[in-house]
Amino acid sequence: MQHTIDYYNQNVKTFIDGTVAVDFTEIQKMFLELLPVNAYILDFGCGSGRDTKCFLAHGFQVDAIDGSAEICEFASEYTGIKVENRLFQELKEVEKYDGIWACASILHAKKAELPEILHKMCVATKSNGIIYISFKYGDFEGERNGRYFTDLTEEAVKELIKTVPELKIEKLWITNDVRDGRGDERWLNVILRK
Repeated sequence: MQHTIDYYNQNVKTFIDGTVAVDFTEIQKMFLELLPVNAYILDFGCGSGRDTKCFLAHGFQVDAIDGSAEICEFASEYTGIKVENRLFQELKEVEKYDGIWACASILHAKKAELPEILHKMCVATKSNGIIYISFKYGDFEGERNGRYFTDLTEEAVKELIKTVPELKIEKLWITNDVRDGRGDERWLNVILRK
């Protein structure tokens, strides 16, 4: 994990430039429509703060965390809220959030660490709460382009969800990457309900 955090700390500008303006409206809207009015959201691995900014603009209360101190600095300035520098494993909240948004974030954890992280996310979510997670589609695990990735297929994500019986899959679908020149990359998107 530290190697991946180092990558983000050293490549802040490139990463921000490549993600901050990406149009993610469709999935954001799908997630927000499942939440109550004035919901409390955790942006879990917020990156540039693009999604946090969207959720705030829609009137939601948002906490945002990221493992990279440099990314947190940019995201705090960009969103206007303090983004906390914290690792996924440090999530300690209990039934605090109506929704947790983990867009292309927990995919940086090792596959063996995912059940514990997902359990912590479940504990932090209120009853009937919503969790969105996304992974690159496939069965690769290891370092790619200076960062650690765990890719998942439908079967693998279903096995992962079984480790946290309180969570049920509400929707599971595949999309193409929305970034320029990356349309051939596929993503596995999952909406879970507690």
